[in-house]
Amino acid sequence: MKRVMVSFSGGKDSMLALHRLSQEEEVVIDSLLTTVNEAYNRTSIHGVREEILDLQAESLGFPLRKVQLPKQPSNEFYEKEMAQIMQEAEADGVTHVMFGDIFLEDIREYREKNLESTSCEAIFPIWGESTADLMHEFIELGYETIITTIDPKRVPQYFLGKMMTHEFVKALPKDVDPCGEYGEFHTLVVDGPMFSKRIPAALTDEIREEEFYTYVDVTIESKKG
Repeated sequence: MKRVMVSFSGGKDSMLALHRLSQEEEVVIDSLLTTVNEAYNRTSIHGVREEILDLQAESLGFPLRKVQLPKQPSNEFYEKEMAQIMQEAEADGVTHVMFGDIFLEDIREYREKNLESTSCEAIFPIWGESTADLMHEFIELGYETIITTIDPKRVPQYFLGKMMTHEFVKALPKDVDPCGEYGEFHTLVVDGPMFSKRIPAALTDEIREEEFYTYVDVTIESKKG
């Protein structure tokens, strides 16, 4: 029996990988693992509010493990914090860690290397598959997903805040991967087959431009305004 901790960003790739994993026999989902920027109380890279992440975990029905990171953590700090989380997970019986990566070899090698000092193995449920096929599958499964982050050099700002649909994928610039695997865009999943209830997410008018990414702020519906 595999006891799996899921590396969870709150976005489409980790959600599809989790969905796939949940269909397998001899697998127990132990928990979700997410890095949070404590300076902003938001998830790293995706920039989603921590309170929305908490609601995702609650709706999915899994415990949530958080790695709290400063605004600009060094790689040494990150690896130290991850090592602590891994020690705790191993003590709880975790045997595997799941990742939603698809084809970036250097990222996979980095993740596997970080697990070498542990007894855990890495699992990549959607590795090596066509990103176009993965997006089609994910949308057809009925997951509701918001585009929350874009690389403005690759994706027009028009796409921020859009729902991820077949039409969205078709409208992407031709040099953009359908899954945004090169970091062209990031997402927030708010509903779908594994959710017990929809996340009451609402777009705000706040657009935040940073060095590499542009974000649209998403809040909880009752707090909008």
